[in-house]
Amino acid sequence: MFLSTYDLKLDEKGRFFLPTRFRPAFSAGLIVVQGHERCLAVYDPVTFETEANKALALQSWYKDVREYQRMLGADAWEGRPDKQGRVSLSAKLREYAHLDKDIVVTGALDHVEIWNLPDWYAYKDDSKDDYSDLDRDIGKRPSDG
Repeated sequence: MFLSTYDLKLDEKGRFFLPTRFRPAFSAGLIVVQGHERCLAVYDPVTFETEANKALALQSWYKDVREYQRMLGADAWEGRPDKQGRVSLSAKLREYAHLDKDIVVTGALDHVEIWNLPDWYAYKDDSKDDYSDLDRDIGKRPSDG
């Protein structure tokens, strides 16, 4: 499970140091995709395959399903941290998430998210009052399992 939040920096080549505690989970590789709310989502290959299979199981004759499937795969980037633990992000993904220099890498339980630092703290500040309501509302939803 991915937990915690780290304020980090992108270097001039669009790389960042993956937090040490996250590295073992990505030793077999990682897949970076567009996330929700203009962040990036980082999955290990097994978890990404599960998510991709959920998307593939949807009826592709619906326009919104086709669009979601395209967005999930179109700008996805496969790779692995280098020997020093750095991860490269493509220019398209950096542009999508408005990543420049200051970033936040945060655990999101089954994946990691990468945010533009000011966007993360604005999002977190905007959502803090809704947390109790979200917890209550989510508890009423059926599981996907």
